[in-house]
Amino acid sequence: MQTVGAQWLLVGLPGAATLVALVQTADTLPDVLLAFPAGTLADAFDRRRLLILVQLFQVVVGTTLTAFTLTGHINPPLLLGFTFLLGAGGAMAVSPYQALIPELVPRNQLAAASALGAISVNLARAIGPAIAGLLIGSVGVGWVFALNTVTFLGLIAVLLIWRRPIDTAAQAPERFVSALRAGGRYLKYSPVTRRILFRLGLFVAPATAIWALLPLVARQLLGLGAEGYGVLLGAVGVGAIAGAFALPRFSQRLSLNQLLVVASVAYGLAMAVLVTVHNPIAACVVLVPAGAAWVLVIANLNATLQVFLPGWVRARGLAAYQIVVFGSQAGGALVWGFLAEWTGLIAVFLIAAGALLAAVATIRVWPLYDVRGVNREATVVWPEPSLGFEPDPDTGPILVTTTYTVSPDRQERFFQATERLRLSRLRTGAIRWELYQDGADPTRFVEEYTVPSWEEHLRQHHGRLTGADVEIEREVDALSDPPPQTRHLFPA
Repeated sequence: MQTVGAQWLLVGLPGAATLVALVQTADTLPDVLLAFPAGTLADAFDRRRLLILVQLFQVVVGTTLTAFTLTGHINPPLLLGFTFLLGAGGAMAVSPYQALIPELVPRNQLAAASALGAISVNLARAIGPAIAGLLIGSVGVGWVFALNTVTFLGLIAVLLIWRRPIDTAAQAPERFVSALRAGGRYLKYSPVTRRILFRLGLFVAPATAIWALLPLVARQLLGLGAEGYGVLLGAVGVGAIAGAFALPRFSQRLSLNQLLVVASVAYGLAMAVLVTVHNPIAACVVLVPAGAAWVLVIANLNATLQVFLPGWVRARGLAAYQIVVFGSQAGGALVWGFLAEWTGLIAVFLIAAGALLAAVATIRVWPLYDVRGVNREATVVWPEPSLGFEPDPDTGPILVTTTYTVSPDRQERFFQATERLRLSRLRTGAIRWELYQDGADPTRFVEEYTVPSWEEHLRQHHGRLTGADVEIEREVDALSDPPPQTRHLFPA
């Protein structure tokens, strides 16, 4: 609702295509800048309190924007500035909000709850603008801003009533800078996460042309006012609802890659038809499958990532998802807005549709990984380190060495398994990993990895490993005879 109100204030001004697209950019750019710090805070501190503070900030900004609008003192720079501040509050809220889902439902319902969370967000994005279009025509934009501000109070009330589980809320927090670096390392060395984010960006960047430029399509190509624009967005909402109900059935019958192809093709064709058939009824018809396709892709990829990420880095991983979604929207909106000024709406929509179809054609080269059956449960299997002294948690860097004895007939399998082990070590805290072979004894191998501090290494011991990491380690250990020996070396 907020975005539609801001866009409609600008739609009749000179340079409207750029200004309208800049609203989308101002709203989503903070997600690129602040999402990962927000995810780090959400993993390190009490997510409930963080969300309450963010919502209070939103109330203050929203109230000020409403006052400026109702008194007639709003102008494009002020509007874009307030939109950016509200976007900043939203960026700080999304990651902790999504990361709370595993605290609300048991793990066997996590996939369904994650999908429902993603669906609810996208349904709100589809239905809210439709309501805003109707309100703008009857009571004006200022009251749309006011209603948006009131909704922040609703989430504050829910958070004040709910209490986090004691065992969850009492966990010792990570330090902010080290947590930020650990989250970055996890993303860097998790091929599954990187591929999900890559495919997400390839879909969102061209698909965002509809969200950024639909007000101009309504006004310039279809000759509609605010109410008509609301009806168009209502069609997107109907499609989103249909996509939400269809998601379980599609997920059962199609693989992740097949679903992505079907949804992308449907969305791309809808974009092309939207601007070539200048008829409001036809536009509403094609926006229904577009809304369904958007929810199918966004919700399914979000749910997949939510289930795949281990708990200790979940908010940071979801922050990266948020950065890709909103970063692609911010950049895409800006590009499509500028192109619309130069080439016209019809050409820019056809270019965006072509880009979307070209992107999905790369699915054979860069498919999504099948992670069904991968054990993502946090597992504590490492014994407590046996030390002759009590080190300070800040001591570091720590060198961890493991010695293996591997017969020649097992060494090929050993090398393959240690490549997976390397990624596991680097995901969970190591900043460097090496494997050496003894020159005097070719069956003797020494694995070395460096961890920034003793505290960081203890976090590897106490909950950063998943069942999949343990399976990798056991596969490597089984190839050593006798069993491997591990030592911890401290700076002397």
